[in-house]
Amino acid sequence: MSIRPLFFLFTIFLSLLLSNSQTVDESPSAYEMLEKYNFPKGMLPEGVTGYLLQPDGYFEVYFKSDCEFKVAKKYLAWYDKKISGYIDMGKLKNLNGISVKILFVWIGVTEVDRASETEIDFFLGPISASFGVSSFEDSPKCRRKIDWPNTGLVI
Repeated sequence: MSIRPLFFLFTIFLSLLLSNSQTVDESPSAYEMLEKYNFPKGMLPEGVTGYLLQPDGYFEVYFKSDCEFKVAKKYLAWYDKKISGYIDMGKLKNLNGISVKILFVWIGVTEVDRASETEIDFFLGPISASFGVSSFEDSPKCRRKIDWPNTGLVI
């Protein structure tokens, strides 16, 4: 076998290998998926590192670390490093890993409904609160936490 056919085969193999390694992951981001289900992207804080979405609507969203931020400039929210639940058009249910501080108590958010084009309802067990969609236009930034040693106090 001469060198010319070998070189030709090697060139084809190399070009296929390089074209496959340069493909870009075109799957939508967690923020884009949220918008496909009629929720604003700002319901997720910045820093999503990945997500899982199964055909039955079960989802998991992953962050680098736990995240604390203000909701509607009024309430303190907490997202665990991993949040999960079920998503359907305009509805999040069976949520885990999301809490809101009311007075001095953290209460888990169990469900979120897109009530209308302008309102989103949050359910914390039997308690509910409505917020304008405009409160979630931009993804919030996680607050920096300072853990004071031996006190359990986090600022």
